[in-house]
Amino acid sequence: MKQPVVIYVISDAIGETAQHTIRAVTAQFEFEEQPDIRRHAFIRDEEILLETLEEAKAAGGIVVQTLVSSKLAIFAKNYCEKEKVPNIDLTTDLTLAIESRTGLRSKEDPGNMRRLDSAYFDRIAAIEFAVKYDDCKDPRGLLEADIVLVGVSRTSKTPLSSYLANQNFKVANVPLVPEIPLPEELFKIPAKRIIGLTTTPEKLGRIRKVRLRSMGLDEMSNYSSDRRILEELEYGYETFKTLGCRVIHVEDKAIEETAVLVQEMIQVN
Repeated sequence: MKQPVVIYVISDAIGETAQHTIRAVTAQFEFEEQPDIRRHAFIRDEEILLETLEEAKAAGGIVVQTLVSSKLAIFAKNYCEKEKVPNIDLTTDLTLAIESRTGLRSKEDPGNMRRLDSAYFDRIAAIEFAVKYDDCKDPRGLLEADIVLVGVSRTSKTPLSSYLANQNFKVANVPLVPEIPLPEELFKIPAKRIIGLTTTPEKLGRIRKVRLRSMGLDEMSNYSSDRRILEELEYGYETFKTLGCRVIHVEDKAIEETAVLVQEMIQVN
């Protein structure tokens, strides 16, 4: 059996740029075993860089570098040429082209890239928040959320939470079930941060039947019955009125469209 391709990502920042590029390229190949991608971030001196390059050579690896420092980039390039290690430099050529065209000089400050990447870390934190507080697993998260989505089952609360999290919003959601009391925390946050989601009985019935069918369950169960759906939707409207929150009808909207409406509603206040 062939050994997997080993790719060393070497960066003086976090190395995320190279990793995205590698994944885009490797996705075009049918590997017997997926490539072994080894990321070495925050390489800031030649000694550590040399150790990493020697490790890449010993592993028979390919080096993909995003070194902002020209000194380190040249060091890595020279080493790889001498030791016949495949090397792809994702930053130097573009840097030189910009310098040539504009007359400007690169700051060669990997910290700049890291500051730009702060949005990435914020997004990851928001995604983790959405997962942690999905379906009101921990009602304390409602107090920290930028947006709280409330609605009956299958009104797109979870996918909408995930989409908004990718826009850097901390989102929690609360399922509305007539038999389950609302968490106390829901009444401690401003109504302007709460968005109700609803739909038509017909649409909800179709979605629930498909959901039950996909799980191998009886699609004619109480969960998808007309009586139960009307009961839940009515309870939803009563809850929205009690909370004083705005409401979005999701039946004819894509997740992206609903997300835009949510953001507009939140920003108005």
